[in-house]
Amino acid sequence: MRIAYFINQYPKVSHSFIRREILALERQGFSVARFALRGWQDNVVDSEDIQEKTKTQYILKAGLFGLFRALVVSLKSPTRLLDAFMWAIKLAKRADRPFPYHVVYLAEACQLAQWVNSHGAEHIHAHFGTNSAEVAMLASILSGVPYSFTVHGPEEFDRPQALKLGAKIANAKFVVAISQFGRSQLYRWVDYSDWPKIKVVHCGLEQAFFDHPQTTFPIEPRLLCIGRLCEQKGQLLLMEAAKGLMGRGVSFKLILAGDGEMRPEIEALISEYGLQAHVEITGWISSEEVRRQLEMAQIMVLPSFAEGLPVVIMEAMALKRPVISTYVAGIPELVVPEETGWLCPAGDIDALVDAMQKAITTPEQSLQAMGERGYKRVLRQHHIDTEAGLLAEYYRA
Repeated sequence: MRIAYFINQYPKVSHSFIRREILALERQGFSVARFALRGWQDNVVDSEDIQEKTKTQYILKAGLFGLFRALVVSLKSPTRLLDAFMWAIKLAKRADRPFPYHVVYLAEACQLAQWVNSHGAEHIHAHFGTNSAEVAMLASILSGVPYSFTVHGPEEFDRPQALKLGAKIANAKFVVAISQFGRSQLYRWVDYSDWPKIKVVHCGLEQAFFDHPQTTFPIEPRLLCIGRLCEQKGQLLLMEAAKGLMGRGVSFKLILAGDGEMRPEIEALISEYGLQAHVEITGWISSEEVRRQLEMAQIMVLPSFAEGLPVVIMEAMALKRPVISTYVAGIPELVVPEETGWLCPAGDIDALVDAMQKAITTPEQSLQAMGERGYKRVLRQHHIDTEAGLLAEYYRA
């Protein structure tokens, strides 16, 4: 079966879960064509992402002339083009982006539809319920090829009406949520008759991740936070917690693996609170370096304010590291308090300091036992071949 995957930006350092899904589907016999709006100019450090870039066709690479040409070609099917245009008008009403953006989405869909047909694709799948799902929906109308999309959150949950999630789900063959929490949020914006369309398929890790030789559990009290440096990941709160931990006289090292728009503010707090000896920022790192950092850490910490279900938590648990996180979105479906890690209310500095101190002072043997339980849990719930198998059933159906 031939599947067309459409993503806003691909490959991308934070989209490794999409790459894993595509490769797992190919192992199961699917032919997957990769289409994206952008990403051809981005520097990627992971060797698999470098390979994926060569396999991807980019809609915006030809510029505005390419979009105009795609629109002209679509005039050969005026009825379908008019139908897609009317839907673009509907999706633009009370949206958070003005109508001209939706005309551009229609032009992008014209190009995608032509590529989908030229590849003989039997299904279109998009990741994220934002403009990528709109382009996939319009391309489906233009090409006659059914579509689906995966909703990750939290962006879709923040503005479901502006994104017209209900309409996108109603027109899709099926929709994927990555957690039970995610599915519950989608239930809120669709008719009850559309509930059966919404499936749960977890993001997953390859068998090689689980089979990787385990290193000696570190002795140093070292915590690792992985993710883009941004508001929703809670690193500013983490700096407040680090200050509190230092004030209690607790010895620790905290590594922030990632980069982003809030790095200057985080660095300013590190300087203001005198945390230079305790906190380090790595910047963007490869998948191999993420694994190495996890192996060097005793504990993973992610004090998020908003999430879907973070893949980095799965990676930490697959490497048998306990996790500190928050009661947000799908996280409690994976992290079990006192069994595989610790959870605290999002935004609660004192609770986060308490959790970090408790984790650091927990005996090494107990931390290892928690890591073993986490490993078994993530292997059971987040093996990419198992999850891709579920997705394959929905495609074939």
